[in-house]
This record gives sequence, structure tokens and C-alpha cells, in this order.
Amino acid sequence: MGTTRLVSRRRQDPGAKWARIAMAVLATVGLIDTGSITLKRWGVIGDLTCPMGADGCDKVLNSPWGTVADGIPLSLIGVLAYGTVLLMALLPLLPGLQENKADLSRRTWWGLFAVSVGMAVFSLVLLGLMVLKIQAFCFFCVLSAVLSLLLMVLSIVGGGWEEPGQLLFRGILLALAVLLGGLIWASVLDPERPEAVSSGGPGTPPLVTTVSNPSKQALAEHLTAAGAVMYSAYWCPHCHEQKELFGKEAAKTLKVVECAPDGQNNQVDLCKSKGLQGFPSWEINGSIDSGVKPLETLADLSGYKGAREF
Repeated sequence: MGTTRLVSRRRQDPGAKWARIAMAVLATVGLIDTGSITLKRWGVIGDLTCPMGADGCDKVLNSPWGTVADGIPLSLIGVLAYGTVLLMALLPLLPGLQENKADLSRRTWWGLFAVSVGMAVFSLVLLGLMVLKIQAFCFFCVLSAVLSLLLMVLSIVGGGWEEPGQLLFRGILLALAVLLGGLIWASVLDPERPEAVSSGGPGTPPLVTTVSNPSKQALAEHLTAAGAVMYSAYWCPHCHEQKELFGKEAAKTLKVVECAPDGQNNQVDLCKSKGLQGFPSWEINGSIDSGVKPLETLADLSGYKGAREF
């Protein structure tokens, strides 16, 4: 009888309860870490105190790899990942789920393993970028990487796996897929890739190749006349994307302020005084808004009344 009960309990949850609780705690720390960075980037909270110097954190978070698209910070992906781990770790522990607990537990352990492996491998890619490309130290980034690795270890140790071979096979395939995807992503955003290098020398943005039409040129002239400013960094792919929307002729008309400390003709002090949350950032009529803006949006924000054949 006792043996039957023991087997039944093991089938209900093949893993260890302490491992789930530990993963929930680590995921909560990760949520606070990445959530603070995200809120800071969005301007909801003020500057963060970064151990070993804030300059390194600012350099890493404002690098080309600090955002994913349209000003969305990469840290937001971390928030979603840690939130997913926290949910899967605690879900089988909630009361009222006894009927499907065995199946739910098994599925969540596989989910915890998959997510934590992906997080750990991608964190190693980010650490490589931090050391080799950005050449700066960010405590919050290192903390997130350590948490991801610990989560992966706990998912392996505490999962109560009956088929380690299958776990290893799936883990290797997933790790290789995330590694390949991460390296491709990193190379696409690399400002030193051949197609991103400009002819203007170090510290200058890539050349704009698209052609402007009269409407785009008129909008650029209107923005400049109205005192609109685009705060940019020469290495920023989204800044280049914004200029490509205007075209090479209109882009030359815009008032663009270089914010990268190693950029040519930079105005770093001015950029810092504006409290920018990312690049590009537009200052129009005294208001600052980050992210790539459609030309229609810029026309509306600036009160442009001309033709809109953008």
C-alpha cells in the first residue's frame, strides 16, 4: 500500500517541489531586474544605480543590441521570459488542480526546461556582445545571465526526468537553434557589418540609399523650420531606418544631433540633458518621443499641411 502511494505521488509530480519554489524566486528576481531596466528605458522611473559604474550600463542598454524594433527594449523580452518561468513554476502548486496535476506538472517541467535553456544560451550571446563588441560592463545584464543559467540547472536537477537521453537530445537541438538565431540577430544589428559601414570614416552613420520625393523633401524642410530635432547615434540601425524613410535628399535637410560619445560632431551633453530613452528620439514642439516614426505621424505631430505622397 505504501509503495503504491509513493509511486502515485511521484507520478503526480515527477520533479522536486523545492526546485519549483527556487525557480519561482529566481524568476521573481529576474522580473525585478529586467522590469526595472524596461521601465527606465520607457521613462517611467529615473536613473538606476548600476554597480561598478552607470556608464557601462548606459552604453550596453543604448547599444544597437539594446532594442528589438521600433524602440522596444530587449529587456522587455526578458520580462516576458521570466514571467513565463514564474507562471509555469507555480501553476502546479496552486490548489484546485489535483485532477490534472500529473499532466500539468509534466508539461510545465518541459516548458521550464525549454525556456530556461533558451534564456541561458541567448544570455551567453549577449555576454559575448557585451565583452567583444560593446566592451562595457553592465551589472544588470550579468545578473540576468546568471539567473538564466541557474534556472536551467534547476530545471535539469529538479525535473525528475525519467529519460535523460531524450532531455539531452532536445536540449542540444534547442540550444543550437537559439545560438544560431542569436548570432544571426547580433550580426544583422552589428554597425560594423560591411553593408552598414559608411564612407565617412569612423563614427559616421551608414549612407542613406533611398530616393526622396517632393513630399518627403517638403516634410523634412517643414520639420527643420519648425525646430524639430532627431537625436541619433551613428551605430543605431533604427536611426538609419528612419532616415531611409525620408530618402537621402530629405535626410540631409533634417536637423540630426549625434549622441554617440565616439560619433563625429557629437553633442553628448545635450543628449544627456534631454533624458533620452532610446534612439532615434524626436523632439517636436517641446515633446520628446522615442522610436522610428512613420512620416504620416511626423507630419501630424509637427502640423505639416503640405502634400503627403510619402
